[in-house]
Amino acid sequence: MKKTVLTFTLAASVLALGACSYDSATNDKVIATSKVGDITQNDLYEEMKASSGNQAFQFLMIKKVLSAKYEVTEDEVNAQLEADKKQYGDNFETLIAQQGDTESSYKKLLELNLLKEKALVEDVEVTEDDIKAKYENIKNEIQARHIVVENEETAKKVKAALVSGKDFAEVAKEYSIEQAAQTTGGDLGWFNKATNMDQQFLEGAFALKKNVISDPIKSSFGYHIIEVTDKREIKESYEDKKAELEKQLKLAKAEPSTLLTKVAKMMKDADIKIKDEDIKTALDEFFAAAETPTETNTTTKDADTSTKESK
Repeated sequence: MKKTVLTFTLAASVLALGACSYDSATNDKVIATSKVGDITQNDLYEEMKASSGNQAFQFLMIKKVLSAKYEVTEDEVNAQLEADKKQYGDNFETLIAQQGDTESSYKKLLELNLLKEKALVEDVEVTEDDIKAKYENIKNEIQARHIVVENEETAKKVKAALVSGKDFAEVAKEYSIEQAAQTTGGDLGWFNKATNMDQQFLEGAFALKKNVISDPIKSSFGYHIIEVTDKREIKESYEDKKAELEKQLKLAKAEPSTLLTKVAKMMKDADIKIKDEDIKTALDEFFAAAETPTETNTTTKDADTSTKESK
């Protein structure tokens, strides 16, 4: 992702150069002057093209062909931006800065990602029952902490220590085989039944009453002693969450490899002609993918052949 963002930033920088003076000898925009010589727009373009030209060109062309068919609104981009800010909190600005990005260029990246998602899920179907089941799994959340150890005997020892009044975080640091416990004290924060956790752990945790120390609960990671410290129900109704959950289910169900095939066909249909020899081969992998029969087509062809032979 870092590489993609960087090449996009480079390409955007070239295309976004504003009004500049001209080098009358070359009819080229001068973007910087100095006592040791000028830098023209073409100088910068050639340097960027040499370092990341193919990738930047691919990025820009993918966005063009996707934008011709799918629409991403400013509201959708802003909503995703706010979701990312909420997810990463105070680290958001630092993270995008480390990628050589600004909020403005990050929004352009989000726009492309949203375009890709729309193309990816276009033909994916999910049922109303699927969406309702997803909502049932996310509507209730618990806040919990745990201590995971290697065997049941140690787990019982941990529970006895907690029941006797010892501090949970300190016991977690002493016994837990989870490295993160050294800093978190075993705190897992808020999570729901759809969270990517061991299923046995989730079932055991959600079966607990608030502020009750569990008996040992076995999972694929070991034996857990769990305490649920709080419970809540999300504020959003099913109708409020339906569109978001439908999108999540479709993305989970989609086959990522189909995106390349789809974009490749769109590029072929766009009749792209590259006039700069230095990036002449930048889209070769896409053109090749457009010519390669899809698995579905191959299967259908084989099935047709078998039918004819049986006749």
